Formats: sequence, C-alpha cells, structure tokens
Amino acid sequence: MAAPTEQKQINLSVNDRIERDRQMINDARGRGKGPLFGVFVRLSGPGWLQSAITLGGGTLSNSLYLAVLTGFTFLWLQPVAMAVGIVMLSAIAYVTLSTGERPLRAINTHINPVLGWSWLFASMAANMVWSMPQFALGLAALTKMLFPQVLGADGPFGAQGRLVAAFCILAVNITFLTLYSSGGRGMKLFETIVKGMVGLTVICFVGVVIVVTKNGLADWREYMGGFIPRFNMMFEPGPKLVPYLMQVPEQFREFWTARILSDQRDFIISAFATAVGINMTIMFPYSMMRKGWDRDFRGLAIFDLSTGLFIPFLIATSCIVIAAGAQLHAKAQAGLISSVDEQGNPIKVDASLQKGYDGLLTERLKSELGGAVFAALSPEEAAARKAALPESEKLMAAMLVRRDAPQLAASLEPLTGPTIGRFVFGIGILGMGISAATMLMIINSLCFCELLNRPAKGWPQFVGGAMTSISLFVMLAWDGALMAVATPTSVFCMTLLPLAYLSFFLLMNQKTVLKDAMPTGGKRVLWNILMMIALFCAFFGSIWGIYGKVGPIWTVVIFTTFTVLVLLGHFYRKRRQAA
Repeated sequence: MAAPTEQKQINLSVNDRIERDRQMINDARGRGKGPLFGVFVRLSGPGWLQSAITLGGGTLSNSLYLAVLTGFTFLWLQPVAMAVGIVMLSAIAYVTLSTGERPLRAINTHINPVLGWSWLFASMAANMVWSMPQFALGLAALTKMLFPQVLGADGPFGAQGRLVAAFCILAVNITFLTLYSSGGRGMKLFETIVKGMVGLTVICFVGVVIVVTKNGLADWREYMGGFIPRFNMMFEPGPKLVPYLMQVPEQFREFWTARILSDQRDFIISAFATAVGINMTIMFPYSMMRKGWDRDFRGLAIFDLSTGLFIPFLIATSCIVIAAGAQLHAKAQAGLISSVDEQGNPIKVDASLQKGYDGLLTERLKSELGGAVFAALSPEEAAARKAALPESEKLMAAMLVRRDAPQLAASLEPLTGPTIGRFVFGIGILGMGISAATMLMIINSLCFCELLNRPAKGWPQFVGGAMTSISLFVMLAWDGALMAVATPTSVFCMTLLPLAYLSFFLLMNQKTVLKDAMPTGGKRVLWNILMMIALFCAFFGSIWGIYGKVGPIWTVVIFTTFTVLVLLGHFYRKRRQAA
C-alpha cells in the first residue's frame, strides 16, 4: 500500500512556532486552569475559522426566513444543531490529532474509498453552491444598505454598480486567501482579522436586539420559551399564522397550509445544514494540521470549538431570530396589497419582493385552475384573476413572501433611525458575507490540493480557492431575492452531511486507526451515544429533505444506489489490501 506512506511524507504544517506553542500549553497545565485558559485563548484559531464559515449568508437567511415564518418557535433549533455538529467536529479533531493522518487518506485506506471521495467531492460542491449566498449577502449589503447612492441602481454606476461591488468583494477575498496561504505570520494575521469580523458581526446583531428591547417590542418570556424544543411544531404552522389561515376560504386553506409547511421544512433543514456543513468537516481537521497540532493540542481543539464556534453562533443566530420575529413575523410586507400607505403616500416595493408575491399568487391560481389552463391566460387575464383573489389570501401571500436583510433593516429604521437600521446592521451583514466567502475559498483550496495529493501551497492552493469566484458572477445574473438562493443550497448540502458523519463515526471505532488512543470503557460508550445522536439527526434531515423534493420512490432509489456503491468500495478496498 503506497498511498498511506505517500500521504505521511506530505507535511501540511506551516506553523514555524509549533514547538513554542506546545511548550506554552505544557507549562500552563502545570500552573493551573487559569493560565491554561489564557494560553488557549491566545492560541485558538481553527474554531474561529469555523465560526466565520457558519456565520454567513446561509445562517443569516435561514434564521431570518425561519423567524418570518415561525416567529420564536424554533429558537432552540440552531443551538441544538450546532451542539450536534460540535460532537462530530470533536470526534474529527480527536481522530486527526491522535493519528496525524490526513483524513481523506485515512478514510480511503481504513474505511471506504467511496465514502472518502464522496466526502471530498461533496465538500467541493458545497463550497461552490454555498459561495453564492455569501456573495449575494455581500452584494445586498453594499448595493442596498451601505452604499445605495453609489453602488445602487440609481447611483453613478447605474446597472454596473453591482459589478463594481462584486470586484470589491473579490479583491478582499483574494487578499485574505493570499494571507492564509502564506502561512506563519500571514496565517496568524488572517485568523486575527477573522476573529475581529466575527466579533463585529455578533456585536451588530446584539445591538439590534438591544434597540428592539428599548422600544418595548421585546417579550423575553416568549423568547425564552423558544429555546424549549417543541418537535410537533415541525409539522404545524406557527401559532400566530393560524388565525389568518382560518380567514382563508376553506377550499383554499389546504394550499396555504401546505405552502407554509413546505417552506418550514426547507428552512428547518437549511438551518440545521448551515450550523455545521459538510465542508466544515473538511476545514477543521486540515486547518489544525496546517497549524501543526497533534495529541498535545486535543484539549485546545475542544476549547476552540466551544468558545470560537458555539458561543458566537448562539448569540448571533438568536439575535437574528429575535429581531426578525419581532419585526416581520405574521406581518404583511408593506406595498404589496396596496401601493399606498394610510396617508396616501406611494410605497416603493423592491422588485424581488413583488416578484415573490406575484409568484405565490400564481401558484395559488395554478392549484385551482391547473397549470395548463393558467398558462393559456393572457397577462391581463392572469392579473385580473390575481386582483380578484380574496383579501385574506393576498394577506397570506404578503406575510409569506421571502424577505431579505434590507427589509429587516428597513423595518428597524423607525426604531433606530437610518444610521443603525441600515449602516450598523449592514456592516454586520457585510462582515458575515465576506468572511464566509473567504473561508469557502480557503476550504476549496485545501480540497483541491488534497484532490491532487499536493501540499496546500503555491498555485494549486490559489487555483482551488479562486474556483469559488465563479459563484460571484453567477449571482450577478440573479434577479430574485439575493438571499433566497441560500435555502435550496442548504437543503442540497444537508443531504450530503451524513457522508462525513458516517465516515468519522467508523474511524472513531477503528482500532487499527487510533491504536492506543482508542477510547475505552465509559468514554467509548459516551462517544458512541453522542455520535449516534448526531448520525440520526443528519440522516433524518437528509431523508426528510430528499423525500420532500423527489418523493418516496426516488428517495429509495438514491439511497439504494449509494449503498451499492459503498459496498463496492468496501470490496475494492479489501481486495487491494489483500494484494
């Protein structure tokens, strides 16, 4: 077997101060928990990089959409999803730091090459598609919130303002990619910048919730109740939407209920997928190996995940849900049902909102008339049919239309004024988009180098990272709600997540891999219980997502096909080892 030997010859570490870091940890352990805590804070890094990935466009959009649809009912969902993900990331850290093997080669050699290569290619696919909502977030922040007078459609650049904004984002991302790729001090500087951007993002969202609270719109008893899981609500409309549903004519109530539950399922799966995505399971082990970490750093890895990943994620997502739920849940978007306000002033409606609203009414008419009959209508007849719909149904459409961060910011302006409502909130959103897009570039660069079996440096790393910039130019052609692309992307990525979880569950139970580091007794039982919970959640989300999109027959076909491929990979590995 030449492959394992070859992979051990490739040293991924670019940290020339690793022995100094090791000595700092060992010295601090001898002085007690306080000094050790201080050293861990100083040396943390990969966990914060994980935070920069997860606090991106997917997390923001899914938190926002879920809050618009369900209010505070699912405040518990994303922290639970993150806790489940951290269990598996901890297992990944334990395996990687105990063995020193590159994870892809370990999975291919000891578990199954189909699982290994599927994990890598699925992560690369996730990087490409998940880059789109990050770039969309950055474009929305620059053109609609921070600099609409310059980069917006009415600015001096006109329609080219989005292109100018895109090149600004791309320049920042490539600069950050170059810093990280340089290793040593460049990598340390990059990690410091990422910590600052994550911190700024969290502070911005906390500030928004403080403003909502000061204006008397906060019901903290209701917020706290949202952290108590109510699993039945996964299959029921939000309580505040039920009275409006009851006003809809009975024969059409089923359409709106099904629409709510379908969107709710997608947002729940998306929120779970964006907490810890499949590409994060690539980034964490390889970022630790780039820092030269090994067995002495296992405690630091767990600490890093807790402080650098879980805490910022918990605060940021909770604040987004609270702000969006308070301002947008069970409230119709102004300007859709009536084009003027109560004083008779015209209301300007974003084109993406109008398109989404019209799309909901179109789907409603298709459900009644049939697709062929509706298609035969002239544009004037279709518009007349929509205008003739009951007000209760128009109200449902105006409540359910997907709203982006600019609409949340606009809803806050009466409370905060334009400076905080758009500028401060916009900075937080821009930070989310740019940091996450940069991290996806970096992950793809590591994946590409691993695909070529090359060290993560030089032209392979740069080319791999630059590949994700294709998604930026795809987003320039997108004319819908810029953040709406995050939901189908996240559902796609959720279907792939079990690949990573299953691979590392099997590695954690391989004596030939972990040798003397294999957990035993009660520790092994605890590890396996926690990992099986994570596996169950991942497979449930994956099956639920696929079933909702393609139905039962194709769900069975997809899982049967993949099972056959895994079995073939198992026999191939056994035969190659025997040879």
